[in-house]
Amino acid sequence: MSTETDAISFADVGQTFLTDNGPLTALSGVNVNLRRHEFVAVLGPSGCGKSTLLRLTAGLIKPTEGTVSVFGHPVSQPRDDIGIVFQQATLLPWATVEDNVVFPAKHKRGRVSAKDRAHAREIIATCGLAGFEERLPGELSGGMQQRVGIARALFLNPDILLMDEPFSALDALTRDAMGFELLRLWQASPKTVLFITHSIPEAVILADRVVVMSERPGRVIEDLKVPLGRPRDESSLRSVEMQDFLAHLRGLLIKDKVA
Repeated sequence: MSTETDAISFADVGQTFLTDNGPLTALSGVNVNLRRHEFVAVLGPSGCGKSTLLRLTAGLIKPTEGTVSVFGHPVSQPRDDIGIVFQQATLLPWATVEDNVVFPAKHKRGRVSAKDRAHAREIIATCGLAGFEERLPGELSGGMQQRVGIARALFLNPDILLMDEPFSALDALTRDAMGFELLRLWQASPKTVLFITHSIPEAVILADRVVVMSERPGRVIEDLKVPLGRPRDESSLRSVEMQDFLAHLRGLLIKDKVA
């Protein structure tokens, strides 16, 4: 049941898509609540409906069963208080870093003010890209492009940030660095984060809670609080307690896969 403190609520949510080969049920009976400023990671096998949860929250699709609510109101269309970061940065290749970041203002209002550009430069600097405002995406590394994508998502200062495996295309070292950069940004400007990932260590190092999904049709196997304080670093996962927690998550995913 949703409460007034919940930022996102999934109540008995099911999602079935009509395909050329007949109905395909992606989600079934999902009940999950995210409190305001909570960081929740969703783990599960490919095709279990993780990204569908994100698209439902964003208002890009409507559930075929149940209700998805944001701040107590059923989602019926995209909202300005929700920012999205995709697996790929999806930047405009002909636009500079700054122009990519201010694009939401241009799309929403048809113009970009001097105040918008000053705000964009502040966010660009916060994301570690000061000095790259006039560069084109093709001049940036993959990690830097994802930083631009995050800066764009933060530009309108959304209350909710949806992240669909945002670091999956990066090399391991860059992925780890971007994860800790995300934590720094989140702690500096708290937001409700719904973070989709395949990586168990990434989920545990970043999130307050980990929601584990089953094979399709996706359902919630367990919803677990991460037994790890903040701040966190690479050494945070080395304790016996955390190794046991990681093993438990792996066991849940393997058990469901072979069941």
